[in-house]
Amino acid sequence: MSIVTFQAMNCWTDVQGSQVPRGFVLREKRSVGCHSQAEFAGKWLNYYRPKILVQRLVGRRFGCSNLSFEVTAISGKQDNVASETSSKLDISLNPRVAALKPSKTMVIADHATALVQAGVPIIKLAAGEPDFNTPEAIAEEGVKAIRDGYTHYTPNAGFLDLRISICHKLQDENGLTYTPDQILVSNGAKQSIMQAVLAVCLPGDEVIIPAPFYASYPEMVCLADATPVIVPTSMSDDFLMTPKALEAVVNDKSRLLILCSPSNPTGSVYPRERLEDIAKIVAKHPRLMVLSDEIYEHIMFSPATHTSFASLPGMWERTLTVNGFSKAFAMTGWRLGYLAAPKHFVTSCGRIQSQSTSGASSIAQKAGIAALQLGYAGGESVAVMVKAFRERRDFLVERFKALDGVKLSVPQGAFYLFPDFSAYYGSEAEGFGTISDAETLCQFFLEKAQVALVPGDAFGDPNCIRISYAASLDSLKTAMGNIEKALALLRSATAAV
Repeated sequence: MSIVTFQAMNCWTDVQGSQVPRGFVLREKRSVGCHSQAEFAGKWLNYYRPKILVQRLVGRRFGCSNLSFEVTAISGKQDNVASETSSKLDISLNPRVAALKPSKTMVIADHATALVQAGVPIIKLAAGEPDFNTPEAIAEEGVKAIRDGYTHYTPNAGFLDLRISICHKLQDENGLTYTPDQILVSNGAKQSIMQAVLAVCLPGDEVIIPAPFYASYPEMVCLADATPVIVPTSMSDDFLMTPKALEAVVNDKSRLLILCSPSNPTGSVYPRERLEDIAKIVAKHPRLMVLSDEIYEHIMFSPATHTSFASLPGMWERTLTVNGFSKAFAMTGWRLGYLAAPKHFVTSCGRIQSQSTSGASSIAQKAGIAALQLGYAGGESVAVMVKAFRERRDFLVERFKALDGVKLSVPQGAFYLFPDFSAYYGSEAEGFGTISDAETLCQFFLEKAQVALVPGDAFGDPNCIRISYAASLDSLKTAMGNIEKALALLRSATAAV
């Protein structure tokens, strides 16, 4: 084992001699254990490449001058600090935790935010977050909850009046019958999914996940010591899993099938007929359950319609339905989601929650009640947002269909586009280099077009990139203009070769 020590110093200043904002001055020394120079190079690039890009863009903005890196390889020994530390402290991690990948969506979104805070005009189309404010009636109820003293712990499963409201919503909108003790309110739908996976999966169980998938699904499965089984889908079939593909992978180890409709990242919606065919296969396997992620159910574009998997014949008993308030009600920061399932599973998930976060925010829960009182499917407040999302989708679909080499499936819900850009892989751009994959293409767009996007490999499809159109139409128009200009550089570079 070689210990490679490297030091990076950034002494950039602007033309008036003022320092670049502190958060973007890189000055540190790190020791990294590596078995080879190749491994060191990989770690170095993974750690510093995003930071260098921040500095490159910030440098352009502030007129910065110099950036230097000093790299020293020390074979067979550690420096004194590392040696002393390792002799006193065991810093090893649980292998399941150590193997977890960071959310690429969050990394890119945070990166883009950092650039904006530094004065770089980045258009952020990476995060899956509505650009609308929470509807006023919901926000006011949150403020009222604070003033009325709802600032204490809540029951672990959530306020009873909220769970009753959720039961009414599920009955009226989804045709599902639950009692309050079959509802568990959590700190966002993401926590609901994690707890459900932990509760039902044994070590070695298999969890079937159609790709493209929400980036956190496989990592959650691995954290539960289960095995994700990825089932590829095709753009020609609107990224929907076929019954035949499911039959090919299901076996005695299959414990959970995760479905997300409307889908993140594709915006695809499973029609009822396709779900019925899938349900027939699920019914043949006594151990197989279904986790139905329905967080985008209200963001649908007609003629597409939403079907809750638990409403299908024989599926209520084996379905874990997850939903929440973040997407439809523009409440991402409130952190409020829920699980609806047979009591046995809800109770188990509740035990996990009681030993981790306990109940969700009291203020968010009171606001959630107000959200469910806005009317069917969120009423006019949600309808206005959905209309805007559809207008943005239509604009982007038209522009991307006009681009050479870009393939596209028209999304029927959510607020994402998932176009195939693989025709541009292998292209080159002067001053940047070769576009080898979706990640380098997204880096190229960030640097040359100043648009933040997410590479498709984060969602299980390396040919595509995810574009969130949860941004104003004016921002999307600017972003498309920048993307078209950047792609023109690649085309000319390719032609020159």
